[in-house]
Formats: sequence, C-alpha cells, structure tokens
Amino acid sequence: MKPRVVLGLGCDRGASAATIRAAIERALAQAGCMPEDVEAAATIDRKADEAGLIEACGEAGWPLAFYGADELARVEVPNPSPVVMKYMGTSSVGEAAAILRAGADKEALLVEKFKYRGADGKHATVSICRLEIRRNEPQ
Repeated sequence: MKPRVVLGLGCDRGASAATIRAAIERALAQAGCMPEDVEAAATIDRKADEAGLIEACGEAGWPLAFYGADELARVEVPNPSPVVMKYMGTSSVGEAAAILRAGADKEALLVEKFKYRGADGKHATVSICRLEIRRNEPQ
C-alpha cells in the first residue's frame, strides 16, 4: 500500500498556479507518488493570500493548512535556510509545514526540498512527507 503524503509548499510572491502545479508534479514523480496519494498541503500563514497556491490546491481538492512562523521554527528540518529565516522568521517553510501537518518527523520526508523555477520566472518549493497514521485513527 502506497503511503498517504502531505505536501509542504513555498513560493515566490505572485508565483502562478501553473508553476506551483509543475513543481508539485515533478516532486511527486521524484517520490514515486501520484496526486491521489496527497492527503493535504501546508505552508506558512504569510502565504494565506497567495492566489497560485490556493488555486493549485483547490483544483486538486487538497485542503491547505497554514502555520505561523513560530510553529514552523520549532520543527527540526534537514535543510534550514538562513535566507528563509531572514524573510519569514523561520528557517524552513515547506519541510517544516509538511512535517507538522503530517504529524511526523524529518525521517518521514520522502522529498526534502524540491526547487523549481516556472515559465513565469518565479520559484516554488515542494517537500513531501509521509502522513503518520495514529493508532486510534481508522486505516
């Protein structure tokens, strides 16, 4: 049985839904996953108004969770970034958001930090984490 996964997403301000979709497709392929394996997506709350993220997740039918920088900063990640820290107040958005939403840890990451530059010149990042099934939840 293939694992259910959570996507952690990041993008440049104004990245198109097409750029975000392309990044997700490539990251899923790298993980050996399909769109139907995705349970949810997550990102930082500062991206709550990011039209491309909202559109891409909405079209796919994935709920999109938002976390504050303080919540994300408490998550141990394999690829902390001083640049992300400078601009977002946390050293990770995608990896931390995926881990947090999945209820997992960094060992559950299938794709740590996939970077993609779209035709619009904007960047998107995707991290993919196995969803942890809790013992009391139906499988």
